[in-house]
Amino acid sequence: MSSQTADVLGSIRVRPLHAAPASPGLGAEITGVDLRAIDDTDFATIHRAWVDHQVLLFRGQSLSDPDLAAFSRRFGDLDHAPIQENGQTIASFMPEIYVVSNVIENGVAIGSLGYGEAVWHTDMSYLRSPPKASMLYALEIPPTGGDTSFVDMYEAFEALPPSLRDRALGLRVKHDGTYNSGGYVRQGVTPTDDPRDAPGTMHPLVCTHPDSGRRMLYLGRRRMAWLEGFGLAESEALLDEIWAHATRKQFVWTHEWRVGDLVLWDNRCTMHRRDPFDEKTRRVMHRTQVKGAAPPAA
Repeated sequence: MSSQTADVLGSIRVRPLHAAPASPGLGAEITGVDLRAIDDTDFATIHRAWVDHQVLLFRGQSLSDPDLAAFSRRFGDLDHAPIQENGQTIASFMPEIYVVSNVIENGVAIGSLGYGEAVWHTDMSYLRSPPKASMLYALEIPPTGGDTSFVDMYEAFEALPPSLRDRALGLRVKHDGTYNSGGYVRQGVTPTDDPRDAPGTMHPLVCTHPDSGRRMLYLGRRRMAWLEGFGLAESEALLDEIWAHATRKQFVWTHEWRVGDLVLWDNRCTMHRRDPFDEKTRRVMHRTQVKGAAPPAA
């Protein structure tokens, strides 16, 4: 399927956005749907497209926080929003809604992650049971910047040189819990310079997706990562090689936001990052996370 074709199922259209040589490709735009009013047939189409394409874009939505939470719950139970850098635990009247914003009101940040770059990461992967899906809904966006990029971890694994692929199988990597994707220290954590002593969870470096059955790299974050059983220098060198490969442009799709966009991504087989933007402009996004389990080793 090329990026110029689309599946048509009822009124819903599934248009791939980033063709890949050996798969349906990373990213698809879903049109012909109002997420406030979908039936089980609509949801089955959406879910199939999500498994096939990993990241889905829905434009022109008009969602309240309860609407966003209701659609998110079709995928499973929701996590409560994590604690923000300012110590707040709930940024809206719903504990499932996490506000991603640089806006300051009355001297207090209304959300998290500011205006800087958010480096490549997998959401909350330092937990034993990270969320399986995340959704981000655009309420206010800056004139430029703040784009979000996604990387296809299936294609990244499949394109590894055979010697590196064989070496990666069977390894476990520490997913660090010290810093969030904006580089801020998490509440209650004391930083350390040694990733072996940092908080976090070991996950297999190569996993099998429970829905698609495909193998993928599962990396988390580069900062403070460590390969179990390796010396620091050897771990750093091998991780640098894998990360340089996994984040090559050929595996990446970048989304330029509009107000009313909802983006849903599979948190197990993608990573994502955000471009910085002008701190004097406003960006307000609401996010939900669907509970899941760490993907099993390949």
